[in-house]
Amino acid sequence: MIVDDHPMVREGLRTMLDGAHVNVVGEAATGEEAIQAAALCAPEVILLDVELPDGDGLTVLRRLKSTERRVAVLVVTMHDDPALVRRAVESGASGYVLKGIGRRELLAAVEAVRHGESVLDPALLRATLAGGASGARRAIDDPPGASLTALEQEMLRLVAQGMTNREIGARLRWSVGTVKKYLQRALEKLGASDRTQAAVEAVRRGLLP
Repeated sequence: MIVDDHPMVREGLRTMLDGAHVNVVGEAATGEEAIQAAALCAPEVILLDVELPDGDGLTVLRRLKSTERRVAVLVVTMHDDPALVRRAVESGASGYVLKGIGRRELLAAVEAVRHGESVLDPALLRATLAGGASGARRAIDDPPGASLTALEQEMLRLVAQGMTNREIGARLRWSVGTVKKYLQRALEKLGASDRTQAAVEAVRRGLLP
């Protein structure tokens, strides 16, 4: 489902998804329309702008995640503010990409979040991590993260580079299942709900270079 108040943007996204075995089940131009359409259409993935005419898109994101817990929300926006990226991730976004993304990258992002992975534009992720690094010295006050093994830290370092689970598996010659197992352990140790939050938290605690 596509949620954006600009008809041309919705049409552009629909065109990019067309012919790629992606079925666009609905569209919405406002937050309220998005809530209603999501309940009616039951989409697997929602492409959501964070700037909507009837309110903050992140509020809509939180409402969507509270009522449609299984849906993956991919934020597609023009805003590249690292603070906004962090807020979106904390609100439950499975991914965050910028408008202007290429068709191949968009399709890869949709496929990744549909399968439970998190997606963040590498440049945005670096900026977000840099913004979180100012609190890295608080690592002393957060002892649970110190139990991360060298292998788990390497996994998070690759996540911080914007690599998907499949790409990490190819790099390490592991199955995707093995990658998920190690990442899940790191998530549990850091108290994070997804891989992007885990990478941000690891940098905040000073656990990654």
